Amino acid sequence: MKHAVVILAAGTGTRMKSRLPKVLHPLLGKPMVAYAVEAAIESGAERVVVVVGHGAEAVQTALADYPVVFAHQAEQLGTAHALMQAEQALEGFEGRVLVTYGDTPLLSGQTLARLAGALEAREAGMVLLSLVLEDPTGYGRVLRGADGSVHAVVEEKDAGPEEKRVREVNSGVYAFDANLWAYLKEVRNHNASGEYYLTDLVQIYRAHGHRVVALEGEDPAELLGVNTRAHLAEVERILLERLRRAWMLRGVRMIQPETIYLEPTVELARDVTLWPGVILRGRTRIGEGSVVGAYSVLVDTVVEADAEVRGHTVAEGAVIRAGAGAGPFARLRPGAELEAGAHVGNFVEVKNARIGPGAKAGHLAYLGDAEVGEGANIGAGMITANYDGKRKHRTRIGKGAFIGSNAVLVAPVEVGDGALVGAGSVITQDVPAGALGVARGRQRNIEGYAERKRREE
Repeated sequence: MKHAVVILAAGTGTRMKSRLPKVLHPLLGKPMVAYAVEAAIESGAERVVVVVGHGAEAVQTALADYPVVFAHQAEQLGTAHALMQAEQALEGFEGRVLVTYGDTPLLSGQTLARLAGALEAREAGMVLLSLVLEDPTGYGRVLRGADGSVHAVVEEKDAGPEEKRVREVNSGVYAFDANLWAYLKEVRNHNASGEYYLTDLVQIYRAHGHRVVALEGEDPAELLGVNTRAHLAEVERILLERLRRAWMLRGVRMIQPETIYLEPTVELARDVTLWPGVILRGRTRIGEGSVVGAYSVLVDTVVEADAEVRGHTVAEGAVIRAGAGAGPFARLRPGAELEAGAHVGNFVEVKNARIGPGAKAGHLAYLGDAEVGEGANIGAGMITANYDGKRKHRTRIGKGAFIGSNAVLVAPVEVGDGALVGAGSVITQDVPAGALGVARGRQRNIEGYAERKRREE
């Protein structure tokens, strides 16, 4: 039978001490609530409704690419009240309804699918996901009858001594049959908080003659909620451990894996080696046999097979082709492309530039808006002056060209194949193929100058 998932994501999250809505706090590059949405989709949900409140517009923007609809809870009047707001969004839907939360990002789609299936399997009108904890302090206790069905959920503040010894607790995640919307109307707010609680549905379903059962969760970590920055860090630690383990099982070598940060959107091939402190973000892809050195940061970067990224390199929106190398301490900005066998080294910055096959820039160079030909050599301190204050211009360096140290190529300018540029030159005109371009003042030595200067002082 088909099912829908309603994700309650309207909380303010004041304990996060942040202007950002709680469910938008990032976990491995994605907003927290996105994990709940992805789990709902993975469970096979026909419809997904997100109930928003605080920061509603921002949450809707963050989830714009997901197939969800939104309901709005203007006032925070409890979990049952939040679910009531989803009724109109599910008008005409007659299947099962699952309820989960935007701040439980570890809950899996498989668990939600099990929960949905438990309604028919257990012949129940309501199923709650429960956990058995060594220390249940702070949680509502699940009280079962002789037949194993749930008779009540008692909050700890209302529990007696015997009830407090119960270790099975309510996670707050539920599955309901098609009677949900009618029974929700019977929930009352006659309590100290003046709020409408989903736990009241246990008694309401039982009063109508339906069984209420508990499905015990297989992994207590799945139900970890995020209410503070400390909770956020703990959940992210678990997500990272899972991700690292999955990649290592697929043939990736991680040296001191606990120090490596990567996001779910990253793709790694077998025999990739990641040294300590590596950060991999966005759509980064690393090919077979490649090495990423310690404390390198790669964002939306492609590293092809058998390439080497040496320590402390920072790359964003770059491409490093097979057998190429970057670093240590290189900076590759968006549009940088190192062709096969090319190398840029210490403190070389590349922006919107293609470095041809086998070309080399060993150290202390800036290559912006440039085309560097195959086998060219870029000397230390060389700069492409690509910006005239209004527009960017390109520099072209031909195959096998040799650019001397501390040269400045003022774009737009072209250095031909096999040409040479003398060290310290400021090149403002094209250098023909095979020619030597020199643009610097002739050296002049003034004998005895140093001694005369000392006497004047």
